[in-house]
Amino acid sequence: MNPQDDEALQAEVLGERRHLMSLAFRMLGTVAEAEDAVQETYIRWYRLSQDEREAIEVPRAWLTRVASRVCLNVLDSARHRRERYVGPWLPEPVPAFAFATARDPQEDPLERVTLDESISSALLVVLEAMTPAERVSFVLHDVFAMPFNDIAQVVGRTPAACRQLATSARRHVQQNRNRRASRAEHDEVVRAFAAAARSGDIANLIPVLDPQVVLRSDGGGRVAAARNPVIGADKVARFLFGALHKNPEALVLDQQTPDGLGFAIWDGGRIHGVATLDVVAGRVADVRLMMNPDKLTLWN
Repeated sequence: MNPQDDEALQAEVLGERRHLMSLAFRMLGTVAEAEDAVQETYIRWYRLSQDEREAIEVPRAWLTRVASRVCLNVLDSARHRRERYVGPWLPEPVPAFAFATARDPQEDPLERVTLDESISSALLVVLEAMTPAERVSFVLHDVFAMPFNDIAQVVGRTPAACRQLATSARRHVQQNRNRRASRAEHDEVVRAFAAAARSGDIANLIPVLDPQVVLRSDGGGRVAAARNPVIGADKVARFLFGALHKNPEALVLDQQTPDGLGFAIWDGGRIHGVATLDVVAGRVADVRLMMNPDKLTLWN
């Protein structure tokens, strides 16, 4: 290979970083773990001899397979690390459209919203409950449109088995999607939630909350946060008012996220927290409050 061709190949390989980050984030749920997985993928590429690299016909396909295997290994060990995590573990919330989808279509805004749901905190929570093989199969097929024959090489199972894994994962995703409100209803309810919270009257907030609403706060041991989920409308309302009272200097501003309308908590010119919510049957059913600064890297 002449120097010009080698430079072109290296530029092509390095140009796949955004694609690999997009894939790894959906599989792992945090930017830091995704960056580590992508770094490991490139290390494996550069460990190849020049002849081995030249023999790879489609570098993007090779990089995708390797990154997926790296993520699968991380997921296999992640459950043990999550058990030692301080407080509830939540996936990292990201700004809307932070990661492009693999298909990168020139679609209308509504279609773009549908595709970007794959980086929503709500979906990542569902993926977190899956087996590693289910999660990898679902992400590769349903988000990145990879054929099952290729997925089988990553997961180490037959194409038929990978199809069953993706089908099982898709069923869980669809069940979660069916219970949640449309984007329009979600944003309307969240605005009512915000108005009630800003009123300072707990009697205004409780009716906007599902009776069994659950609030999870992820501080990761880095900042103060609830160590256990807060359950029930009255307890969640009191927790929220208590948090606002303790931080009178903080500004809670509306913020669009892949989950729909949410909130960014500003203090001292920086975002110190991001809240994403799920709306079910016209009420807020889940509140995810990310306070861990390690998981707010894209916001600051």
